[in-house]
Amino acid sequence: MDTTLVAALLPWLALFAYVTFVTRFPNEIADPPEGRVDVEGAGSEVPEVSVIVPARNEARNIEACVRSLAASDFSSFEVIVVDDRSDDDTYERTIALPAGSARRIEVVRGEELPEGWLGKPWACHQGYRRAQGAWLLFTDADTTHGSRLLSKAVHTARQQGADLFTLVGHQLVETFWEKLVQTQIFLTMLLRFPDFERTARNGRWREAIANGQFLLFRRSAYEAIGGHEVVRDEVVEDLALAQHVKRAGLSLRIGGAADDLNTRMYRSLSELVDGWSKNLALGGQQTLPKWLRGIAMPMALFGGVGLWLVPPAVLLLWCMGGVVDFGGFDVAVEGASIARDVGRMSTTGPAVSWALAAYGLNTLTWGVFARRVRVPFGYALLHPMGAAVGTWIFLRSWRRGGSVEWKGRRYRVPPAAERL
Repeated sequence: MDTTLVAALLPWLALFAYVTFVTRFPNEIADPPEGRVDVEGAGSEVPEVSVIVPARNEARNIEACVRSLAASDFSSFEVIVVDDRSDDDTYERTIALPAGSARRIEVVRGEELPEGWLGKPWACHQGYRRAQGAWLLFTDADTTHGSRLLSKAVHTARQQGADLFTLVGHQLVETFWEKLVQTQIFLTMLLRFPDFERTARNGRWREAIANGQFLLFRRSAYEAIGGHEVVRDEVVEDLALAQHVKRAGLSLRIGGAADDLNTRMYRSLSELVDGWSKNLALGGQQTLPKWLRGIAMPMALFGGVGLWLVPPAVLLLWCMGGVVDFGGFDVAVEGASIARDVGRMSTTGPAVSWALAAYGLNTLTWGVFARRVRVPFGYALLHPMGAAVGTWIFLRSWRRGGSVEWKGRRYRVPPAAERL
């Protein structure tokens, strides 16, 4: 292979090597030995856990979520669902559900949203005020939980001495656009945080990460950092809570639960765009020091476009019979289809050769990650579509700045420069 072509492909080769050999998911949490969770000392009692579920307009999800929680085999827990003034029948669907193994299920009608609060932190705060447990689990209404999950999580959290224990579960993706866009966005996140467990353990609070779909707090630690009140105006409140935990010198730990924790965040392209637009740029900026935020966004944008979209764009021009001017090469391209022209690659010039090789490397990179998240490898061939939508979502989120719209509410949050 020509050395110039190899040099031109170095960023794509590096990306493939990074995703394949450097990134890793958290280790799966294990069952307690002989069902025990009293690992903090001989004879210590199993703590009560309060499971708090904030829910706004979650009629299609809430029953499956609460039923799965009620089926937990943990010995002592309660479930508190806070209906955040839903416009649908979330409340009515929840009050009819049996308690199952839970000591009780309480459904709370949420209070009016106070000034300065966002909906989810306010709902979680109201759930905390009703909670009686020594441990507090905040989980989303679009999750379902395996019967052993709570026992596994409490055991692992106590075993590791965690003040906040968070889990990475399995993201359910069923439609065409879910498979493309969710995979692209999660891959981008993994590039920023290649090893969740190591990131959780390091001493750099800015790099704290947590999954709001499963936040298990030691109650004393939650109260020590100020609870959800300290993140009352945060859109990415899970990440902000994790940062406060680290800043307070408390212990943050993360584990995997791909077989026990399932989440389906969005179900259509419009939901994907609206959902990620509310927090993608804000969350990215929140992990960076203030001095870097102004330049990081355009760098991320141009880097993403260059890596994921430029190679297929060059190939598209070639297929359309255009002229590719790339890196000093002026390459006339002919033909209307790759199938016909790929046999004449040697005559198409270095730009198209580079583009085809870069697209192939990106397909392999995307496919490696897709397999980890249980998406068929065939979708990797269409990765430019996922990248294009992801780029649009990023631009939309960045352009909105502190203006957030979600589930019928509009918020104006402090700009990134004023945040932690």
